Amino acid sequence: MTNVHDNILGLIGNTPMVRLNQVTKHIPAKVYAKLESSNPGHSTKDRIALHIIEAAEKRGLLTPGSTIIETTSGNTGFSIAMVSIIKGYKCILSVSDKTKPEKIAYLKALGAKVYICPASVPADDPRSYYEVAKRIAKETPNSIYINQYFNELNIDAHYQSTGPEIWEQTDGKITHIFGCTGTGGTLSGSAKFLKEKNPDIKVIGVDADGSILKTYHETGKVDESEIHSYQIEGLGKNLIPGALLFDKIDEFVRVNDEDSAYRTREIALREAIMGGYTTGAVVQALIQYAQNNTLTEKDIIVLIFPDHGSRYISKVYSDDWMAEQGFSKNGFSSYDAVLKTEMEK
Repeated sequence: MTNVHDNILGLIGNTPMVRLNQVTKHIPAKVYAKLESSNPGHSTKDRIALHIIEAAEKRGLLTPGSTIIETTSGNTGFSIAMVSIIKGYKCILSVSDKTKPEKIAYLKALGAKVYICPASVPADDPRSYYEVAKRIAKETPNSIYINQYFNELNIDAHYQSTGPEIWEQTDGKITHIFGCTGTGGTLSGSAKFLKEKNPDIKVIGVDADGSILKTYHETGKVDESEIHSYQIEGLGKNLIPGALLFDKIDEFVRVNDEDSAYRTREIALREAIMGGYTTGAVVQALIQYAQNNTLTEKDIIVLIFPDHGSRYISKVYSDDWMAEQGFSKNGFSSYDAVLKTEMEK
């Protein structure tokens, strides 16, 4: 039988790429989106969940009835919960209070126990979702803590799968790759593989306004004055993740909540792709990059679209939520005049 699997985990990886035709029409390069929402858990995090858990099984760290614990903004939690169901493990997750109720409901529907923690506290605060997960792991017998932010297997999962897929799908002709950086594993692992194939490939990380990653990449220092709350989930950090290989990234582009939100909705309107908030962020980063760098028709650019927009219906796709944030569309350039008109209808 063709394309038939023993269980849902067989669907992880080998995600498609599609060319973007409208949102990047003023950019001369060919731009392709790597649709990680095509994974069965609807995000790129399926790859690391399966890779890390199977590595733990090989080391004898997991036995039937074990508990898997992790910190998540949503997507990793979905993936871990999904893998746990198939493999017979319990799942405990700590999330920040930025996480929307429908995401928490989704996690619980997959059998996970969820702890909600304040997002506004420092990473080393006992109330942070990082520290809560660590504490639960220490208190829970027969458990492992995934620790995606500092787990080298996060990088390795994408070195083994995402990077090779992108190389093959572009016939080795890729010139630029853009990816959002939260834990950093997706972009780091992909970049590590691609740079080995061709060191001239430009790797562009996307950071959030309110995060410290861009400045740290440029200066090697943490500027705590840059830290403030922001709305984009799964992008940027107030700590330096060990899974982010800064030496594999050529440049960071920083994007803000408002531009990324409207860009997310533009992608749905213009390309019929319902992507998550980071989908808009990575396209916005490309547009900002193109304003300051020369791109030609010979360039082949790959954007990693990390997840599916269904998880953001009450957030970025909600007119009420957009209004609550005070997003006005005033910051857009003339490039976006048509989009503004359509959004205002």
